[in-house]
Amino acid sequence: MSTSPSPALLAAWTPRLLGILRIITGFLYLQHGTAKLFGTPHVAMFDGVQLLSLMGVAGILELVGGALLLLGLFTRPVAFILSGQMAVGYFMMHAPQGFLPILNGGELAVLYCFTFLYFAAAGGGAFSLDGLRGKARS
Repeated sequence: MSTSPSPALLAAWTPRLLGILRIITGFLYLQHGTAKLFGTPHVAMFDGVQLLSLMGVAGILELVGGALLLLGLFTRPVAFILSGQMAVGYFMMHAPQGFLPILNGGELAVLYCFTFLYFAAAGGGAFSLDGLRGKARS
């Protein structure tokens, strides 16, 4: 007797879990943008971020990109852009501090980078506006 789930069950849940991962990731990323641009939630290192500074532009990408991912709208191109943002952020801010992400504080940047890259390839999954738009076109 096998204890692993059936392939049909896995196939049914894969897009749902992808959609949930996208929603949670978008929500978490959105908070980075609101912290930088609006001071909420308050993160002391983001006090006084100027809108047209590098950190301010990152905040704009995080706010808009996080919201679009949360909704599942334009998921693939948005995720591709955000993946690049996280790669740049990692190599500018973390890599100079040392090679290993666990030692240079860059684990989250690497995880976001590759999660976004996955969304760029896989799409938004279930519960996305992209999916609704696709159904409306067919």
